[in-house]
This record gives sequence, C-alpha cells and structure tokens, in this order.
Amino acid sequence: MELLHSNKWEHQHSGAVHTSREITQQPRLWKQTIEIMLKDQDELNPFFKRIKEKHPHIRVILTGAGTSAFVGETLLPHMRKLAKSQDMALECIATTDVVSNPHLYLDRDVPTMMISFARSGNSPESLAAVQLGEQLVDDFYGVAFTCNKNGLLAKKTKEKSNHLVIYMPEEANDQGFAMTSSFTTMLLSSLLLFENERILAMKDLIEKISQSGEEIIKSAAQEVEKLAATSFSKVVYLGSGVFQGLARESSLKLLELTGGTISSFFDSSLGFRHGPKSILDQGTMVFVYLSSDPHTRKYDLDILKELYGERSRGKVVAVSSIKDDDAENHCDVFLSVGLDTIREDIFLTLPFVMYAQLFAMYKSIHLGFSPDNPSPSGLVNRVVKGVKIYPYENGGDKV
Repeated sequence: MELLHSNKWEHQHSGAVHTSREITQQPRLWKQTIEIMLKDQDELNPFFKRIKEKHPHIRVILTGAGTSAFVGETLLPHMRKLAKSQDMALECIATTDVVSNPHLYLDRDVPTMMISFARSGNSPESLAAVQLGEQLVDDFYGVAFTCNKNGLLAKKTKEKSNHLVIYMPEEANDQGFAMTSSFTTMLLSSLLLFENERILAMKDLIEKISQSGEEIIKSAAQEVEKLAATSFSKVVYLGSGVFQGLARESSLKLLELTGGTISSFFDSSLGFRHGPKSILDQGTMVFVYLSSDPHTRKYDLDILKELYGERSRGKVVAVSSIKDDDAENHCDVFLSVGLDTIREDIFLTLPFVMYAQLFAMYKSIHLGFSPDNPSPSGLVNRVVKGVKIYPYENGGDKV
C-alpha cells in the first residue's frame, strides 16, 4: 500500500519522488524506531545511569535548528513532568540561539546534557553548539539523535565517552528538501528514551498509531488533496500544549514546500485572539489541532467555533483523534485519525502531522513547484549554507 500511493504521486509529479515516499513510509518507520530503541537498551541504560549517579540534578537542553528544533518544542510540554521526576531541568533552546549567544544559554557550573536533533548532522550550528557546550560547561554530556551515520555530528562525537549517538532508521534520512520522516522518527525516538521504563508496553500503542497513519494515506489523502487545490493565500495552524510546537512545524512545512508563496503562521488556541487573529480574512485557512485532554479540548473547541462563526474567513479545518459531532458541526473540513483510546497528545502528533505534510506537498504540486526542491534558485537549501561560525573568545571565563 505504501509503495502504491507513493508511486501514484511520483507519477503525477516527478518532482515529488522523495517527498511522497518519505511521507508514506512513516508508519512503517515508526515500528522500526521502537525496535531500534529496544535493541539499543544495553548501550543507553549504562550511559544515563552513570550520569545520574554522578549528578543528582542535571540540566537538559533540547536543541536543533528549524524542524529539528521543533522536535524539541513539540516534546517539551509533555516531557516536563517526566524530567522533574528524574531530577532533570528541561529546556528547549535552538542551536541558532546557543551559537550566537552562548553567554546567555550555557553555564559552566551547571551539569548539562545537550540533546541534539539533526537530520544530516552537517549543519554548522549543530556542530558548533556541541563544541560550545564542551568549551563552556565543566560537566557536559551530549546525546545526538541523527538520521545520518556519516554526518559530521555523529563522526565527531560517537567515540567520546561523554557522548551518545542514536541513529534513526536509515530511510529516515530524508532526501527531499523538507523534513518529514526525520521529524517523526526523531520525535518518537526521544519520547521512547524518556519513557524508557514503559517502552515494551508501547509496542501495541505504536502499532495502533502506525495503522492510523496508513489509513490516512489510504483514505484521507484524497480529501487533503482537494483541500490543497482550493484558493487561499494564508494558512494558520493552532494547537495547545504539544500541538503548539506541532503547529509551528506544520506552518514551516507549507512555507518551505510552496517556496514562500503561501504565508503560514502558528499560535496556541488561546493565544490567537491576542492580536494574531488580525490575519483572518477570506483568504485565510485555519487548521485547529484538537487536544484529547478534556480540559484543554474545551479551549480548542471554543476557538474552532469562534472562527467558524466569523464572516470574513477562509475554510476552517479541525483535526481530531476521535469522532466529535460538536467539532464536526463547527468546521468546513473534519479530519479524524480514529485513535479514540489515546489520551496523551504527544502520541497523536505523529499521525496529525501527516495531514500537514500531505497538505503542503499537494499545495506545492498545485502551484507548480517541485516538492523535492521547491527552491531551485538556492535561496534556501536542504542543508543550510552560508553560515560562518566565529570562535567564542570568552571561553575561559565563567558564563
């Protein structure tokens, strides 16, 4: 089924060869990811045990650039409680911020673990952020989630005792311009790392989520394609908690794959009213990710209903884990992943983002772009170029 649908899109548009395959393969790669994490337990457990024995409390920085940074942003709200119980102070700081302002983000006296997310591992900031951590923090540890065994980040850190490299399934090293498989497999791997004690119990859960992803490709892709073919000039993604980070990633996917011709934005469900709602007009489509948490969902439904009732608006799209008549009656398009029993939003991010990926790919094709290379001029590149890394001259001083 995966190959069938991938080939269909490739046939329709030769410039979508990689992107279509990398979107459709995700459900299969999620199952591979949990097997990899289970297999790596003998290496992972001693590494973290050694750190915990030495440091009763440790700072953990989730980092990356662009989509890689949004892996951390999506995870952070869910991981805070887990990190607190494990005596970890968890933060999300992009490598682009660490590299340009190390004096603001790194503290020599605070034991620090930097968890890097890197598709290629060749971005200058990925390497520089780790190097600055080693330079400026006395007790520094690095964990790299990467899709590229031959990347510089993996090569430079895998032999160091204070570093750990965790590889994604080989096919997750996306060859298309935009990160799709790499985003979801790195997100899932890091979640499994923190949820180590119940990783075996999660196999059935990941199987259900994978089945949901397969069903999206099989049954919902056509509806998403029709939606992408409609006329609009702006798109807004809204979500609460982990879905706010996902909204940011969804927004970037559309901006990237349409070569910047479709303006895209993101916000939280409650935050949107505080000024950003000014963007709303007849050319603005809005996606609302509905939380599975009963309390949070009330706020998501409120903004959905409010948007649906506006006179000057584009289509309103609701994305839900369950069938919901109230939500369905207050949107133009209702998309459900059919995961009624899942009550943790972080697991829903995997199938939810597939809608955004498909939507961005279809809009790219509809506008005449090649999703695999939507910026042939080289304005932006698959691996960032043009970054000059400057040595940090105050490295000998406490920060």
